[in-house]
Amino acid sequence: MSQSPHKTSYHHGDLRQTLIDAALGLIADKRDASTLSLREVARRVGVSHAAPYRHFADKDSLLAAVAEEGFHILNGYLQGGCQKAPADPLRQLQGSGTAYIQFAIAHPSHYRVMFGALQVNNTAVPSLNTAAQEAFAVMEKAIASGQTLDKIKAGEPRQLAWVAWSLVHGLALLLIDHQLPITAEPAIADLIEVATQSLIYGIGSAGEQ
Repeated sequence: MSQSPHKTSYHHGDLRQTLIDAALGLIADKRDASTLSLREVARRVGVSHAAPYRHFADKDSLLAAVAEEGFHILNGYLQGGCQKAPADPLRQLQGSGTAYIQFAIAHPSHYRVMFGALQVNNTAVPSLNTAAQEAFAVMEKAIASGQTLDKIKAGEPRQLAWVAWSLVHGLALLLIDHQLPITAEPAIADLIEVATQSLIYGIGSAGEQ
């Protein structure tokens, strides 16, 4: 019997990314990463059950790679959101909050792994922790810059960033899990605008409110 063409056509670097992409596809189908298995991912790609182990020691290792990729993509979204208002820290913060929710909507499978099946503070995966910290630092930096210009209220920038993150994270989860009675893009955009406007109103200094 001839081998599946998938089993002989991958180069070393290609298979790793293909496995990540297959894992994302399976998570999208299930809306759950906890039941994912390397055997299932291998079957989806069309390689032997042993092939994934060339790149990932176990399922958690694969999920860590998915999450790390997600944080890198998220970082790009956040940076882009800030760049829309380079001279206004409050608008930078609003832009990054909007971008955060837009990322979750566009990449729900990444998002579910990043904040669901995997604990980011796993010291066994330092590159994942670094990617997560770099993404989170975008909001923290915008807040610190705003405080320097007296645009954002005094306080520990990291703590204020946690508050900002909590707001956009909660809304993002509600949207990707379809827990809100809206599906039309204009309605979703309006809700994101209201939420992020409330965020910068609450976090702005007294003179900015």
